[in-house]
Amino acid sequence: MSKHKKYDIAIVGGGLSGLSLACLLGRHGLKIACIDQADPKTKPQDLRTTAISYGSRKVLEKAEIWEGIAETCPIEDIQILDGGSSTLLEFLSREVENKAFGWIVDNHDLKQAMIQRLKTLGNVSHIAPAKVSGFKIGDAGANVQLEDGSVIEAKLIIGADGRFSGVRDFMKREYGLRTRQWSYHQRAVICTVSHQNPHHNIAVEHFWPEGPFAILPFADDQDGIHRSSVVFTEHGPEKNSLMHMSDEEFEVALAARFPASYGDVKLIGRRAAYPLGLVHAEDYIAPRMVLVADAAHGIHPIAGQGLNLGFRDLDVLDELIGKAHKTGQDIASAELLEEYQRRRRPDNMAMVAMTDGLNRLFSNNIMPVRAFRRSGLKLVSRLKPAKDFFMKQAMGDR
Repeated sequence: MSKHKKYDIAIVGGGLSGLSLACLLGRHGLKIACIDQADPKTKPQDLRTTAISYGSRKVLEKAEIWEGIAETCPIEDIQILDGGSSTLLEFLSREVENKAFGWIVDNHDLKQAMIQRLKTLGNVSHIAPAKVSGFKIGDAGANVQLEDGSVIEAKLIIGADGRFSGVRDFMKREYGLRTRQWSYHQRAVICTVSHQNPHHNIAVEHFWPEGPFAILPFADDQDGIHRSSVVFTEHGPEKNSLMHMSDEEFEVALAARFPASYGDVKLIGRRAAYPLGLVHAEDYIAPRMVLVADAAHGIHPIAGQGLNLGFRDLDVLDELIGKAHKTGQDIASAELLEEYQRRRRPDNMAMVAMTDGLNRLFSNNIMPVRAFRRSGLKLVSRLKPAKDFFMKQAMGDR
């Protein structure tokens, strides 16, 4: 590319949030640059799957991404258990007009669908691989400087570059933006497994003293082998991690936690581990800059709502920018950015507090606390308004 190129918007970050936003904003005819440090030709190392909520699917449909995803598996029912107890709380699709609570999607498949959608948008440039070296903000516009010496000129810079956001770090240095953040001293160990019997599209969240254990229904493979995605949340020193087990030992640990109805369980491929923590920016905006998704709020995955919360950011920002562009207003005005922050902060702060509280509650094995949470789950199960509220939260349907 030439040394300088002009765009309306520069999105820093080519992950699931950044690419989705590029697809959304590209519908308005704006000239968009999505700067992605990953090489699209390199085989991905990400083993993760994502639970796309009912509400997030609507956003992906609006961006014309959903229909391009290779495989999806619906979550029709959710079972919540605690220790050796029987099921304490169930969310059933028949209680929500037979709608799915969400769909499990492979992250690589999801990203490929986004990249393919971008290729149909002539006004959107996917610049990859590319690394950002700095930013320059002026009254009339902003620059993103790349390590190869190129400069992206834009009216607005959007930070969609994840928990370790360089855009957020710049806003901290230049504008005094503050964040709250801490480690949970936990790791999520993830893998894909095969099992003898079908999962019937049921997601299981089982709270053990060692940490939450989630089974997420995944699509059968081309040979009809039943599969699920697994997330162990573990505590303690890294030297004791499940990552250090042999495959045989790990499969024994899996079998001890899987319900008997799944039959024999086998590990497929390798495992990966991710440290868990929280980061939340006190402000999402600065002159001609705005943060979305994990760059603004990285939460604990206990409720499976991290990316879904980010999609709600994207939906609001897309609405505001689309309306401003249509009426000839400044797409980077202080008023627009303040409206975005005003609309998104309450929802994000509530989810930060909820996931943090749930993690502390369910990571605690003290007897009175354990008794309290079991009583609480049973109470939610019996009270229809409370249960309806939590089902609506799980679906992300607003």
